[in-house]
Amino acid sequence: MARIAPPAPQRVSTRLVAAATRRMFGRTMEPGLVTAHHRGVFWSQLLGESVLMTARHHLPDRLRDLVQHRVAVVVGCPWCIDFGAMLALRGGVSAQDLLAVPDYASSPLFTDAEKRALAFADAATATPPQVTDAQVARLRDELGDAGVVELAHLVALENQRSRLNHALGIPAQGFTDADVCALPGVTAH
Repeated sequence: MARIAPPAPQRVSTRLVAAATRRMFGRTMEPGLVTAHHRGVFWSQLLGESVLMTARHHLPDRLRDLVQHRVAVVVGCPWCIDFGAMLALRGGVSAQDLLAVPDYASSPLFTDAEKRALAFADAATATPPQVTDAQVARLRDELGDAGVVELAHLVALENQRSRLNHALGIPAQGFTDADVCALPGVTAH
């Protein structure tokens, strides 16, 4: 149970969004219900996520999913790990790949480009951030400017999601098998 329960009664708009997410994902998403306490936060998140879902992507879906999963693991957000794993599995990332994300640097499951993007996610998630010019230059060569901007945005966005959900104590909702969404140990890189 989250540290703050969803508001009762719920506004019509919240109920409509809850119904839409149930159709899309099989469950009402608890973070949306909890953030409904603050209409500005609720709507800014809803609109931002909606635009992101429909926007053209420069990065491969697999890379996007791995990077977002890595940030959720590093921050330690059970809800984000669970939900992100479900989306990644739907997108074709294997459970084996998701379970290898904590030790990505030594895993043969990831390409060198994926490892560099995951290392960037670590560096950008660190407090204070530790992204280097050399990291960005190498990623620009591989992903282009739009790809690096998208990568940085995904890392920042997943940090925002994970930190908000973690702070509010929102638990995993069972979108994936417990073995896949279990909060793994994080290996420092």
